[in-house]
Amino acid sequence: MTSAAPRAPETLDQELLQAEGPVVASTQDDPARVRRMSAELEAGFQALGSLGPAVSIFGSARTAADHPDYALARAVGRVLGQAGYAVITGGGPGLMEAANRGARDAGVPSVGLNIDLPHEQGANPYVDLGLEFHYFFARKVMFVRYSSAFVVMPGGFGTLDELFEALVLEQTDKVLDFPVVLVGTAFWGGLVEWITETLVGRGMIAATDLALLHCTDDPARVCELVGTGAALQGVAPASSGS
Repeated sequence: MTSAAPRAPETLDQELLQAEGPVVASTQDDPARVRRMSAELEAGFQALGSLGPAVSIFGSARTAADHPDYALARAVGRVLGQAGYAVITGGGPGLMEAANRGARDAGVPSVGLNIDLPHEQGANPYVDLGLEFHYFFARKVMFVRYSSAFVVMPGGFGTLDELFEALVLEQTDKVLDFPVVLVGTAFWGGLVEWITETLVGRGMIAATDLALLHCTDDPARVCELVGTGAALQGVAPASSGS
């Protein structure tokens, strides 16, 4: 029985991560992949290098505009913008759109870092500066390098991925004084309880690691936490009052 020929990769990440396998065809060699990665990082550095103080906001792409979480994400983006922070999101619909819309309301740079996915919508209409990434890791570098905090709205696997990556970076001192703020106590309460009871309870993290997480429903409190961290990092905007 003859096996089927490898299928063409749908994204460059897929081509990279399943390279030389029997299912997905390899369309580039390693030197070409390295050049593509380097170019993607360089483009991000050039585009965002003069952005100034900023905050990355994450959340579900599937949340409708009439949902209360949408209004909350827009308010968070607006309050942070009024404090002088640019807003960086994944550039998609739902809560990312809401946060970018809040930044637009406040008149600060509204950034969207889109990722090439087989079944994902394009940039939302409230992005002023949009970048397209093929590699998840290159995009993640931009989220951290050009922001002074992560604000995490309710979301799915992608949102959780960004949340836990930020916590690991903070826990291991790869970044310092970097607030991670969960917005939506009803949504996040169960996760925080599990982290406290199971991870701390079984000694998998230290009790002091709980201080890396903050949870609130109040946009003003989000801004306060972000401002405290930005001041410790020496990157707080003049208008933040920190």
